[in-house]
Amino acid sequence: MTMEIDLETLIRRFRDYISFNTQSDEENEQECPSTPGQMVLAKHLAAELAELGLEDVTLDEHGYIMATLPANGISPQEAPVVGFISHMDTSPDAAGGPIHEQIIHAYAGGDIVLNPEKDIVFSVADYPDIEKYKGQDIMMTDGTTLLGADDKAGITAIVSAAEYLLKHPEIQHGKIRLGFTPDEETGRSADRFDVKKFAADFAYTVDGGELGGLEYENFNAANPTIVFHGRSSHTGDAKGKMKNAVTMAAEWQQMLPAGEKPEYTEGHEGFFHVHTIKGGVEEVTMGMLVRDHDKAKFAKRKALLDDMAAFFNKKYGEGSVEVQHHDVYYNMLEKIEEGNLYIVDLARDAMEEAGVEPHVEPIRGGTDGARLSFMGLPCPNLFTGGANFHGRFEYLPLQSLQKAAETVLHIMVKAGSLKK
Repeated sequence: MTMEIDLETLIRRFRDYISFNTQSDEENEQECPSTPGQMVLAKHLAAELAELGLEDVTLDEHGYIMATLPANGISPQEAPVVGFISHMDTSPDAAGGPIHEQIIHAYAGGDIVLNPEKDIVFSVADYPDIEKYKGQDIMMTDGTTLLGADDKAGITAIVSAAEYLLKHPEIQHGKIRLGFTPDEETGRSADRFDVKKFAADFAYTVDGGELGGLEYENFNAANPTIVFHGRSSHTGDAKGKMKNAVTMAAEWQQMLPAGEKPEYTEGHEGFFHVHTIKGGVEEVTMGMLVRDHDKAKFAKRKALLDDMAAFFNKKYGEGSVEVQHHDVYYNMLEKIEEGNLYIVDLARDAMEEAGVEPHVEPIRGGTDGARLSFMGLPCPNLFTGGANFHGRFEYLPLQSLQKAAETVLHIMVKAGSLKK
């Protein structure tokens, strides 16, 4: 079945969504959404969904949107309910707006001057992968903000696919659920996602990267905090008295396995990563990331931190170092392999029908789908088409966005042929 989604419609919708500054705030753990801009977009999006003709459109006080595209020509009792989920917030790692987007039409290759006034240039030497998209239309910013394809491209793909089915009632499909969440970039969006209310048999997050990405394996993740307790003393009379927490923190970083850091690893290789250090002589707080695809290796990595703390406490005195463990998410592969590989096959077949070559790779990170899979909603991840997320040189090949929307559309239709 040939189903093509109009590219200009996709561009208009995406531009509409990125006009809202929805950066989330990692530090604001008390409020959800963590920034007011997310709720502004949520209200706008909920109104759009209702206007398009979707049913059961709900927006709760925390900015979670759910909506239904009812079954058409297929009994709801026969086919499973499929869901599609994307997040409304953008990363706090780069400026979130105002976004001044531009389209490089029929990209010819080579460097791109994004902002002549500020001499901001997109360098192919730094980002050579962009030359895969020669001849395509590529959306970028003026180099002062991120673009927001993570994950407004995902929202665009889902809404546009649903709109297509609403406009083509001759196409049969089962019941489809849509979900849009706040605060994914803070790692907290699954916290308040009501899986029971969503009531899907399985779902897909549309939150991946470049064309063809299909992911159902991710890191096991822990974000431990290491606290070093020192003892301050006047530097002129410190001998035998001072215990410098900064020195301990520096020693800790050097004791971590040298080759097992993000900058040296790829594929299925796990890592330790120190990403924040705050404090002084009396106390230092260190933020770490511990990642591994393998569950047993993940446990060993966390145990190593406990062994290191025991060594430090013996060397510097009991209570000098404490490890505060915090598991964040686990590898969704465990849940997908529990009788749910058919939803991966469904996505792969849908991609091929849409003219997309699937690329199945492990995620060196996590998605909402990882946590949702452990909450009872099997949830692989689909590509959006974007690249260089979380930075000023983010870009979106528009033909890849079109294929993302058409992939979602094909899954929506094919899911109706499955039996409960």
